[in-house]
Amino acid sequence: MTRPAVSAQLGRTARGIRSIAHRCSCGLPDVVETEPRLPDGTPFPTTFYITCPRLASAIGTLEAGGMMKEMTERLGTDEELAKGYQAAHESYLAHRESIEHVAEIDGITAGGMPTRVKCLHVLIGHSLAVGPGINPLGDEALAALSDWGRRGPCVAAAGSSELTGEQASTAAGAVSGLDD
Repeated sequence: MTRPAVSAQLGRTARGIRSIAHRCSCGLPDVVETEPRLPDGTPFPTTFYITCPRLASAIGTLEAGGMMKEMTERLGTDEELAKGYQAAHESYLAHRESIEHVAEIDGITAGGMPTRVKCLHVLIGHSLAVGPGINPLGDEALAALSDWGRRGPCVAAAGSSELTGEQASTAAGAVSGLDD
């Protein structure tokens, strides 16, 4: 099955995709669920991967603004937050394990869970995929973003050239055929 919209968003051929985990307000995917092991055999701990370049850029702005450092500091002083983040870590691991056991990444999540915050992309991808109330820091970072899809599909923003209406329609149609 081809994945032209996701590949265009990533600027490379999409690989290891199990399903679309979340769709942007524009209708295109913004988070995919990946296999725990890529087709070439490489272990891949990032189960929920951001594909939308507008979302990725907005998250990068949050990271550059110091949000990760502030969140990590709070984990050391806020017991309830730390418990919630530990539960998010366990939920993430259980989900990935339900797909496939990969010994090389057993017990390892992504994004710094459960003791620090090192990647908001992972935390927001997790929150978008599973919904609110599971990853408290992902939910918090997500709430700091505005609607990245409000300008419409990002597919043209992902590549060096604009897609024609026909190409964008074909890409959207092919991606809508993926498992949701």
